[in-house]
Amino acid sequence: MTEKHRCRWAGTDPLMQAYHDTEWGVPERDSRALWEKLVLDGFQAGLAWITILRKRETMRTAFAGFDPEKVAAFGDADVARLLADPGIIRSRAKIAAAIDGARIYLAMAERGEDFSAYCWSFTDGVPLRGDGVTFPTSTPLSEAVSKDLKRRGFRFVGPTIVYAWMQAIGIVDDHSAACFRRNSAG
Repeated sequence: MTEKHRCRWAGTDPLMQAYHDTEWGVPERDSRALWEKLVLDGFQAGLAWITILRKRETMRTAFAGFDPEKVAAFGDADVARLLADPGIIRSRAKIAAAIDGARIYLAMAERGEDFSAYCWSFTDGVPLRGDGVTFPTSTPLSEAVSKDLKRRGFRFVGPTIVYAWMQAIGIVDDHSAACFRRNSAG
C-alpha cells in the first residue's frame, strides 16, 4: 500500500492526519460552521492546533453546538460554567470574545449580511491557491480581513489567526506541492 504524502504539519498524530485529510482546506460555505471555525482559531492563539482538535467536541458541547443565538445569550453564569470546565480552553478573554462574536454575527444577520457571503467576499467566492512551496503565516489579504473583523468588533482575529482560519476553511488552498490533497480540496 502506498503511503499518502501529506503536508508536513499533519505529522503522525491520527487526529491531525484525519483533520488534514478531511477538513483542512476544504471550502466551507455554511455561515455557522465558518463562525465556529473562526472562534476555534481564536481559541488556538498561543496554543498548538492539536490542543483545539482534542478539545473540539467538548467545546462544541460547552458552547451549545456553536449556535450563535444560544452563545449570544450566555451570561455570567455561563461564563462561570465555562471557566470551570476542564474540557475546554479556560480563558476568560477568549470566552468573552466568543460570546461577543456571536452577538456580532447576529447583528450582521439582522442587517442582512450573510456571514458566509461576507467571508468569501474577499476572494469573490473563489478559493486562492498557494504555490505549494512557500507557506506564509499572514498575507496582505489576511491583514485586510483581520482589520475588517476587528472593525466589526471581533477579537482574537489577528492576521496570523485569520490566515490560519482562511487555510482551514478553504479560502486558501495551502497544501504542499507533494500533498495528495493539493488542488483536490476545492
